[in-house]
Amino acid sequence: MGKVRVHNFTITLDGFGAGTNQRLDAPFGDGVDHLHDWMDPLFDGTATGLDAEVGLDAESFGATIMGRNMFGPVRGEWPDESWTGWWGPNPPYHHDVWVFTHHPRADVRMEGGTTFHFTDEPIEVVLDKAKAAAGEKDVIVAGGAATVRQYLRAGLIDQLDIAVAPILAGAGEPLFAGLGDALKRYEVVRHLSSPAVTHYTLVRR
Repeated sequence: MGKVRVHNFTITLDGFGAGTNQRLDAPFGDGVDHLHDWMDPLFDGTATGLDAEVGLDAESFGATIMGRNMFGPVRGEWPDESWTGWWGPNPPYHHDVWVFTHHPRADVRMEGGTTFHFTDEPIEVVLDKAKAAAGEKDVIVAGGAATVRQYLRAGLIDQLDIAVAPILAGAGEPLFAGLGDALKRYEVVRHLSSPAVTHYTLVRR
């Protein structure tokens, strides 16, 4: 059985995983310019040093869970089913992806083996489905911050790999806000800095 992981989730120095006013022309919102600059070399194959070592690790992923805000900018009732994610016809997942939404819709099957499932089921139920789909591989709780917080609050994350970018947002979607004693379940077992970000690994005690 694989782990339940948060992988390469990038936050600002003041703890925000996204800024304010997320929208079509600003997927991560305002005030977080350059938040994910460190990841660009991972995708184009030019990363070196620690950032290259962290990598994308996609071969170990067997299923993904995300919130609706990560899936796209549409809020409320779906006006139609034309929106199929930010990633074009062949998303980078290549496995089953569960998307939390108060407005479930039919599954969307994409090129490359990605299928998006839209659900309003409890987080534990969704995790069980993701684990079954992943088999021996890891389940990734991809984001956004609110979705990660739900799983942290329930103590269901085995490992978090967090990248802290040296920028301040001042407002937005906080990763660790309101978790209280839930964070006491986790300890930092590694922290290393590249020129671009500081990488932290946290594991459940």
